[in-house]
Amino acid sequence: MPGFHDIIGHERIKEHLQKAIESNHVSHAYILTGEAGMGRKSLANAFAMTLLCEKGMSEPCMQCHACKQVMSGNHPDLIFVTHEKTAGIGVDDIRSQIQDTIMIRPYSSYYKIYIVDEAEKMTVQAQNALLKTIEEPPSYAVIMLLTTNQEAFLPTILSRCVQLKLKPLKDSVVTSYLTGSMGISESRAEVYGAFARGNLGRAIHLAASEEFQALYMELIHMLKHLKEMDIMELLNYIRKLKEQDPDLSDCLDFMQLWYRDVLMFKVTQDINLLVFKEEFNTMKEMSAASSYEGIELILQAIDKARVRLNANVNMELAMELMLLVMKEN
Repeated sequence: MPGFHDIIGHERIKEHLQKAIESNHVSHAYILTGEAGMGRKSLANAFAMTLLCEKGMSEPCMQCHACKQVMSGNHPDLIFVTHEKTAGIGVDDIRSQIQDTIMIRPYSSYYKIYIVDEAEKMTVQAQNALLKTIEEPPSYAVIMLLTTNQEAFLPTILSRCVQLKLKPLKDSVVTSYLTGSMGISESRAEVYGAFARGNLGRAIHLAASEEFQALYMELIHMLKHLKEMDIMELLNYIRKLKEQDPDLSDCLDFMQLWYRDVLMFKVTQDINLLVFKEEFNTMKEMSAASSYEGIELILQAIDKARVRLNANVNMELAMELMLLVMKEN
């Protein structure tokens, strides 16, 4: 379990939490918002461990009894709120795991900390039950709501919590981590970093995923030979790819990155600005053979395919329309 210094990026949020500890102005309720994989849990755990650490500093010492208890998942004053129903967190979950225990003073620390993951799944009744606790919490209580969508919360919940939103990391930060800590080649790391759009957890997952490696090779082959293949061949390719990515979102993201590279090279002639540096020769050929208008039409066609798929338009029809634009331009 990492301390603040082990977490990559999110400097503004780390500084805010550490200053709150140093100045003894810790809020009773926080909302940490960000995509899955961006580091919400790591930040919440680092904050909790620092608050419970016996040294009382702005970083957990990682050596004291309290830190070791947190790292082993056995600290009595750190409670992770769980829920059995996949559909949502009900009022009974909030009552039994927070309301019924929060008035019991901490066992061994000054703070008693509750971490609610997937907090956007709280029902309206559960949020109203939690609101009563947030409005009049005991002095030692800290409640952390981790969410991918804070819009799911009632305005009354939002107004009583400190809201901290995680922002995407720079691609260079993600690439540096992948090359330095995972030994990924720089060219591949740049692809994963661009594909993950600043989400380090997603980039790490992609780098370690055999399924994504297979998807990568299949799409590279298809995009290189797209002009030579007929529509039925291409649709068969798409059907095969759909088995790996049921909603095809990764495929569309990949294609968008590819054609943005084609456009980038046509404009700049600079290999250093490409994401797919390994495919430089193909990028050079495609950019020379394509017009600016044609590349823009392809990028628009990819966006339209995404909208159609999200609207539950027939997959083969949506992809066929996109592929026709790609072949014509």
